[in-house]
Amino acid sequence: MERFINKIRQVIGEMSRTHMWRSFFRRRHDDTRRSRTLAIVGNFFMHLHPVMIARQAIKPNHTWCMGGITFFLFLFLTLTGVLLMFYYHPDTRNAYWDVKDLKYNVVFGSILRNTHRWGAHLMVITVMIHMFRVFMTGSYKPPREFNWVVGVILLVLTFLLSFSGYLLTWDQLGFWAITVGTNMARATPFLGHEGPFGEQLGMTAFNDIRFAILGGSEVGGNALLRAYIWHCIAFPLMTSILMGLHFWRVRKDGGSTGQL
Repeated sequence: MERFINKIRQVIGEMSRTHMWRSFFRRRHDDTRRSRTLAIVGNFFMHLHPVMIARQAIKPNHTWCMGGITFFLFLFLTLTGVLLMFYYHPDTRNAYWDVKDLKYNVVFGSILRNTHRWGAHLMVITVMIHMFRVFMTGSYKPPREFNWVVGVILLVLTFLLSFSGYLLTWDQLGFWAITVGTNMARATPFLGHEGPFGEQLGMTAFNDIRFAILGGSEVGGNALLRAYIWHCIAFPLMTSILMGLHFWRVRKDGGSTGQL
């Protein structure tokens, strides 16, 4: 047993000396005044505004500003999304007709819905251009590798926001898009009943990842309600927190046009 514990400590010690580990945990964890101070000033949740920022972080530069445009699109989508919630019921009986009412009966409803829809498409485009630019300029390299990981997670959340919004219209396009997309989840390794090692781990059509996403074995009322909650609450909340962390690291490490 002691040998096993020593082995674990050895593995953790080797991991703590890797570059990836130090990009996530940038201070020592010993009980000293310096470590306690760094724990406060170096933590996004305990110290929202950075104590020190890099010179290039506030230096005006010529950029494509895709990150900033993406942020403002997110704010616009949040505002229009809140307004749309006043006219929408997330159940299979009313969802489709609520969208039709928005188009034909609500004043400026068609403009409200279409600006939300096209804003969502535009956000996907701008965030992909932003990631492409960061990658091509090598801005994912140290000291910004942690912020690059946060950016990749934000990219995935943007896709999930767009995907979860598809079903809310409850029309043929949304229904079959979610059907095809969730059918792919059945082939997820370990978690899907048709994926590698899924059968060996006891996965079936009634307990795998697709069942968890849909709340059942087929696209129905449970799937619509789950898509609504993920689209309107869970994904926006996670995106907001990670955006704050992303901007915080940009201020500390410098923007994508700064010195590497």
